[in-house]
This record gives sequence, structure tokens and C-alpha cells, in this order.
Amino acid sequence: MIIAIDGPAASGKGTLGRRLAKSFEYHYLDTGLLYRALAYDMMTRDENLEDEELGARAATNLDVAKFDDNDLRTPDVGAAASIVAKNVAARAALLDFQRAFAKKSPGAVLDGRDIGTVVCPDARVKIFVTATPKVRAKRRHKELMLKDPQISVEDVLRDIELRDERDRDRKVAPLTIADDAHLLETTNLDIETALNAALAIIREINGQ
Repeated sequence: MIIAIDGPAASGKGTLGRRLAKSFEYHYLDTGLLYRALAYDMMTRDENLEDEELGARAATNLDVAKFDDNDLRTPDVGAAASIVAKNVAARAALLDFQRAFAKKSPGAVLDGRDIGTVVCPDARVKIFVTATPKVRAKRRHKELMLKDPQISVEDVLRDIELRDERDRDRKVAPLTIADDAHLLETTNLDIETALNAALAIIREINGQ
């Protein structure tokens, strides 16, 4: 079974995806890290993030295993990831990797922004996780404060809103809700409540 989790930045989809994968003993992939790794790789070589040819070449040769998770989860890399994610050729190169991962046995959970619409349109379970921008900014701010105590929640909110705009407006694989996806609003939910809600959705889909 493939479980596709989509949603905007800091909506809680990553934490939910990991918890679901653990519950079912499935493989888990945060596809956003692929684009963060691509952006970071290009940034370390001081390459133009909007250069489609350079982005496609970097995506084709990308070795995700060589990147440290902490390096990829900074605000600058997150913003850069939303830029390289607009690269059509780069997305095509990473698409094959994601689809191959989704076929892993006994099942897989993938989270991102186009899993249910593009990467795995035939996924049995599709959940779109969302929350208000202000709540998402507070969540992300709490995480980032551990690395940068000076960062303000206002700065994080601006970054969130810019990323939302880029993700919604890009021509290829924009952030949209699949027609057959189940909406999970997490603005007022903690992770345990959100997990139970997601499990209830899965049970309903499986007729349990």
C-alpha cells in the first residue's frame, strides 16, 4: 500500500508521515529533502538556482545519502528548494527515484507537495495536511529557534507565505489537493490527535 501525504510547509505532514510509516512498518520518504538536497548541492557550488540545465544535471547526479540532515533544514535551503522545484527537467529526474521508492515492499509513505497528484496518482491513501500560515509559522519557528535563537516568528511567517506562493503558482506539479484526497486540518490538533485522525481515514479506506 502507498500512503501519499501532501501539504504546505510546516503543516505537520512530515511528522505525520514518519509516525504512519512506523505504525505500519513501511518505508518512509520525505520528498522535500530531495529538493533541499538539490538546492544545497547547487548552493555549495555557487550555481544559479534558476538555471534549468545546471539544475537538471545536478538532479541526475544527486546522491542524497551524502548530505547531512541538519544542513538541509535551514531557512535558506528551504527557500532555495522552492526555487529549484520549479525546474521541469530536475523534477523529471527526481520523479523516477520517488516512484521506485513508492514500490518498496511491504509499503511506503511519501510526503511532499505533489505525491497524490503527480508522483503516485494511484496511491490507495491520499491525505492532504494543512493548517493556517500563522500556526505553521509558529511550529517552524519553534524548530528553528534551536539553531538560530535570533530568528523571529515574523521572518518565518514571511518565508512560509513566499514558499506557499511559489508552490501554488509554479507551472509544473503545483501544490493542489488531489480530487480523491482526504483533507486533514491540523491547526488545532496535536500530533497524536492528527495521527489518530489519519489512521481513522486509512481504516475507512480499507473498509475496517
